[in-house]
Amino acid sequence: VYCMLWYLRRVREAVVSTQSTGSVGGSRIFASPMARALAARKGIDLTTLQGSGPDGVIRAADIENATPAPATPAAPAAAPAVAAAHVASSDGAYVEIPLTGMRKAIAKRLTQSKQEVPHYYLTVEIALDALMEVRGELNKSAPSKLSVTDFLVKACSNALLDVPEVNSQWTDTAIRQYTNADISVAVATDNGLITPIVFGANTKGLKQINSAMSELKEKASAGKLQPHEFQGGTFTISNLGMMGIQEFTAVINPPQSAILAVGAPQRKLVPADNENGFDVSNVMSVTLSCDHRVIDGAVGAKWLQALKGYLEKPINLLL
Repeated sequence: VYCMLWYLRRVREAVVSTQSTGSVGGSRIFASPMARALAARKGIDLTTLQGSGPDGVIRAADIENATPAPATPAAPAAAPAVAAAHVASSDGAYVEIPLTGMRKAIAKRLTQSKQEVPHYYLTVEIALDALMEVRGELNKSAPSKLSVTDFLVKACSNALLDVPEVNSQWTDTAIRQYTNADISVAVATDNGLITPIVFGANTKGLKQINSAMSELKEKASAGKLQPHEFQGGTFTISNLGMMGIQEFTAVINPPQSAILAVGAPQRKLVPADNENGFDVSNVMSVTLSCDHRVIDGAVGAKWLQALKGYLEKPINLLL
């Protein structure tokens, strides 16, 4: 009987050794399968324990009574990646400039606009002599000088209320027509083009518009615009006149349905009721890009005539 018990004991130890042994530095570790599972779960190093089982076999009870070793300090986190630098070609023929998040967003939205929105364009010339005269008079006493863009924002907002079909957006189920004119104004920054919004421009006077524009441009240049200050809007103005561009067409800023491209004023001969039959006038060319799904040609033309009326008789903007 004694020999039989000794034999069975050795068989059991052999099974435990076969299923649940490891080695550290050439010495074997004897542990039951349950003990090894518990050790892995609790993060306990089996080499630090003395088993209480026959011949030092580590049992589950030994793991339950053991204290986990202190955690090894984590390696210091890697320093944040530095923005990718410009990469020159091996032969110096070109330099690749990594895309910024803003540049990617601009590319995506404008590509989508040209692919999905059926653009058409309407151009009209507007005499600015009366506007320049009124602006000059107002700026004599104004602490902050009014710009032509301030007058454009106000005139566009009034025209949008007169012709609300232009103050609309296309959706899959309806045309959404807005009751207020939230005017986006394209501003060029070092990081790309951004369109801060003058909300409720139709409810603001020229002085308030000027103040809002100054604040928005300052924030845009410093990269401090909040998303709600440039995402949205119901209509966009892009003015390249200050850069000497006489005329251009602009890409609609989705989901809006129209954008006005503004060129530089030029001195031109215009018909006049005087002895010469003509006069010299400051004339500005503007082009309206329209989404044909929302704005029919006649509607776009009607809106431009309303805009022309406000800019050529700017006294109406002061009422």
